[in-house]
Amino acid sequence: MTPERAPKHRGEVVLRAATAKDAEAGADLQRICWHEAYTGHTDPKILAARLADRDRWVEAWRTQLASGPPRVVAEEDGVLIGFAVAGPTRDKDAPVPEELYALYTREAWWGSGLGDRLLRAVLPRERAASLWVLSTNERARRFYARHGFHPDGAHHRYAGLDVEEIRLVRAGVTADGRTVRPS
Repeated sequence: MTPERAPKHRGEVVLRAATAKDAEAGADLQRICWHEAYTGHTDPKILAARLADRDRWVEAWRTQLASGPPRVVAEEDGVLIGFAVAGPTRDKDAPVPEELYALYTREAWWGSGLGDRLLRAVLPRERAASLWVLSTNERARRFYARHGFHPDGAHHRYAGLDVEEIRLVRAGVTADGRTVRPS
């Protein structure tokens, strides 16, 4: 997969709830974002193979939009340029009840503040949460550290890309108002 050229900043970026109509554009966006974010962090052949089946990505987006937690997309001039989604943690040993499942923007928007906006849209600053990030992705780790996320010692091999991920956790309040301070 070769991503199209990164779009230039032209207009106002709008955040909105993703709808079923966003499945194809969202899947294409996620594939491009994965290519931009994970090149250099995983074997190029493994990444290319994972990104090759567009239909699988579109079907995953359709399924997740129909039955998963709400997704927030960032749109500029009718083009999706980022998205985020959070929901109940998937970890059995979860130190906090919520997890950031995904937050991606096109590379052209890295450092623009769009990631900050997307993160706040799905997880307000005071909300306790966890997430998984590639252990070698220092750029992403610095971004999350600025938002209060720190490694808690948990790690695993993400088989889909054959890379190590580490869990980052942020203390805060839960959706029902309880204060959570993971150790």
